[in-house]
Parts: sequence; C-alpha cells; structure tokens
Amino acid sequence: MSLSLQKSVYKGSILAEALTSSKELLKVLGWEGPDGGLLRRELKKFQEIVGFSSHILWMVEDILKEDTVFLDCSCGKSYLAFALNRIIKELYGIEVFFYGVDTSPTLVERCKDMASSLGYENMSFWRGRSIEFSPQKPVDIVLALHACDAATDEAIAKGVRLDARYIMVVPCCQNQIRGQIKPSQPLRALTDLGLLRYRFADLLTEALRAQVLRGAGYSVELHEIVPPTVTPKNLVLTARRLRNRRKRGMEGYKELCQLLGVRSTLEGLLPELFEG
Repeated sequence: MSLSLQKSVYKGSILAEALTSSKELLKVLGWEGPDGGLLRRELKKFQEIVGFSSHILWMVEDILKEDTVFLDCSCGKSYLAFALNRIIKELYGIEVFFYGVDTSPTLVERCKDMASSLGYENMSFWRGRSIEFSPQKPVDIVLALHACDAATDEAIAKGVRLDARYIMVVPCCQNQIRGQIKPSQPLRALTDLGLLRYRFADLLTEALRAQVLRGAGYSVELHEIVPPTVTPKNLVLTARRLRNRRKRGMEGYKELCQLLGVRSTLEGLLPELFEG
C-alpha cells in the first residue's frame, strides 16, 4: 500500500465517522438504510467519497480558511461536495463555499433542493459546462470525481484558467485518446492487445494531462484514493500551483504526442498554452 493511501485510510476512518454521524445527511443523499446506518449498496460510492475527501484534506488543510472556495465540476448528485461540506464544518469548525456545475438541469435542481433541505447556504449549483462557468467568487480548489472522458479535461482547463491553487481530478473513461492510438506507432507490440491497449490509453491520457499542467505552472502528483479492489478508477491527479508560477513549455507533452500520434482535448481547451 502506498504512503499516500495509508494516510488516506487513516484519515478516512475519522471522515467516515463524521459522515455517518449525520443521519440527516445520509437520508438526504439517499444513503440511509432501514436501520439508520449506511445502505450496503452505497458502500462503494461511500468509500470513493471518503477516500477522495481524505486526499483533498491531506493536500489542502494547511490553507483551509473561512470562505475557501471549491468548484465541483460535472458534479452530478454532488455527493463529494455535500460530504466535504459536512466534514469541514464538523472537523475544522469553519464554513467554506462550494460551487457545483453540471449539464443536467434535473441534477442541478436536485442538488439545490438537497442543499436547502440541509440548510447549506454555502453551496451554489449551476447548469452548464464546466469550461463555460463564470464564478462570482475567486476559486481556490477545483475538483472532479469520475467526470467522463473530456469532462475531466474541462475541469483541468477551468482550473488553469481560474488560476486555482489546486486542481484535483479522479478520471473515469479515457476514450478520446484510446481511439487515436494508431497501429503504426512505435509501441504497437504493446498496444495491439485489447486489454493492454485499454490500460495503456488510461496511463497515456493521465501522462498528457500531467505534462500540460506542468507546462501551465503546476506541480503534479498521482495518488490512489482507494484500493483497486474498490474501483480500478482510483487514481487522483493532483496539481498544485507553483508559488513562482511560470509557463514551462509543452516539450514533454509534444514528445508524447509525436511518439504516439495523439493529441489531447486540452489543446483545444487551452490554446493559449500552445501558441508559438
């Protein structure tokens, strides 16, 4: 088990207790079982949320303060934001602010109703694409949990454009890059087998994202939020804005693209990084 995952497991037990101690939250999220505890069918999602929340707080608790602003991209039912809201209030005694953005009007209205039911006035939900969202408050931390394919790239691009201090994304599928890998590239002996091609595309997608973030002036790390037995989609890409931020160029990104004949969606979302 990696050191980062060990820390997440240790902190996660404290976070899990903070969440399950709120019966009202479990009920509003649809996680409450007939005995008042956690529904068994929600255990996997609960573990993902606790694992990611643990990682987030491990990275940013030194900078947490009143009115720190989070942006949850492609938030869906926004389990992550609701969980973090509860945890931060319970364990740190402060109230931060959350934006949630999703393209589904039904889910956005549901999140608004849930926030109202819980009395969470420090949450605001908006319908639309993450890349098009214009927050009224400066955003400190951008998050995305299992935003599908290019939606993860939109979250990354939005974080860069907002000059966020941290960008943390747990990707889901990587179809966009997988479909670009050509049979004639130098690693064809690795990628001509279906399962290996699938896993290689996942790694390549994250490597390209990391290189773009480095070029944009961020320090980048990859960690696990839960063991792979919970979900194989367990990697979190964490980008921290460097204090002496400067764009370092896209040499690493371009080398990978030229070697394998691929291009990331981030080129179109952040054209200013690739000019010249």
